[in-house]
Amino acid sequence: MNFGAALLALKDGNKVARESWNGKGQWVVLMPELNLPPHNSQEPGAKVNDRTAKHIGVDTPLRSQPYFAIWTAQGNWQPGWVPSTSDALAEDWTVIL
Repeated sequence: MNFGAALLALKDGNKVARESWNGKGQWVVLMPELNLPPHNSQEPGAKVNDRTAKHIGVDTPLRSQPYFAIWTAQGNWQPGWVPSTSDALAEDWTVIL
């Protein structure tokens, strides 16, 4: 499938990959928007962690916009993946089940 179809699959919550990628086991996801209360919040549940609060402040909520992330062939999570021109024009995208 082309990248347009892959993008629709990503928006539906699927993992996608290129069949021709040299790094086997790689795939991309679309991480949705995330809103977390501040680190110093007394609310139960998830909130800004220490690592993030160090940079944005303990009393600042986190509002993250959607982004692409890739699971690399080395088994690392890499946020901020951006398709190359060849990725965007490729016809070998597939949904990973």
